[in-house]
Amino acid sequence: MRQMSYSEALNEALREEMQRDENVYLLGEDLGDYGGLFRVTKDLQKEFGKMRVVDTPISESGIIGFGVGSAITGLRPVAEILYIDFITLAMDQVVNQAAKYRYMTGNQVHVPLVIRTQGGTGRRNAAQHSQSLESWFVHVPGLKVVMPSNPEDAKGLLKTAIRDDDPVLFIEHKNLYFKRGPVPEGEYMIPIGKATVFKEGKDVTIIATSWMMEKTIQAADQLEKEGISVEIIDPRTLQPLDIETIDSSVDKTGCVVIVHEACTTGGFGAEVASRIMETHFASLKAPIERVGGAFVPIPYSAPLENASIPQIENIMSAVKRVFSYHTSK
Repeated sequence: MRQMSYSEALNEALREEMQRDENVYLLGEDLGDYGGLFRVTKDLQKEFGKMRVVDTPISESGIIGFGVGSAITGLRPVAEILYIDFITLAMDQVVNQAAKYRYMTGNQVHVPLVIRTQGGTGRRNAAQHSQSLESWFVHVPGLKVVMPSNPEDAKGLLKTAIRDDDPVLFIEHKNLYFKRGPVPEGEYMIPIGKATVFKEGKDVTIIATSWMMEKTIQAADQLEKEGISVEIIDPRTLQPLDIETIDSSVDKTGCVVIVHEACTTGGFGAEVASRIMETHFASLKAPIERVGGAFVPIPYSAPLENASIPQIENIMSAVKRVFSYHTSK
């Protein structure tokens, strides 16, 4: 299978959907000549013109507001917010407008809007350009939240999101753009709301999102050498959540570790842990462990930044705790 970077896979998804449907267009900052901050929109303005790849002023509220309005009239906008940190400037448009129109109009008005953005640490972008805010949006009825962790999923999920008749927040990670991986040739799509079992195992289930999948895979490789068999689940979609796939894994292992880069406090992992507890309380072999970021602003200093987010050692320690909890009894 051919190899592509995460950025290239997203670019190909956009190109294919724009070729397929003339109602699909892009808007955001520096999408044209510059090709986007991480080159996801490279050469698309040359191919489709300035009416379909629209460079906007620096106004997040304006970008999303324009996207909502044009989506209501029948277009399929893909709006880019450079950093998820700055989606805070468009919260009314996202939460009170895009996510609510279908409900408030009795299913008469749809908002087929994709909001592409990226977050996370790893590039020393400091406190205002490094946050992981996905859990805020999982709490919003009417909004779908997607977080692909590899090039194949990025392409397949973006194509699905563009064809969806409801708003989708598509969260990428700045540390993944230049990571390469296999991407199928030809047309394919990945359904929203369907997790994937990346690796099968029998002792401990790890549920990991976005860039943390990379660290989790490395941790699992080391744990296997120590005799602990790990099953890895990538939710891919946080809202709606594929709880059935998670339940099936927990039925098998009885031990769970949830890994995400965002602060552990109030994070997505708390919701997943709660839902597992509601259905598996009597069958769990150990308390659920959450591995997440520290409850601090993201530092600029590289050593401090690294200390504020989960590392491979943190994941391994959590797995060993839940594994030893029941094996030592």
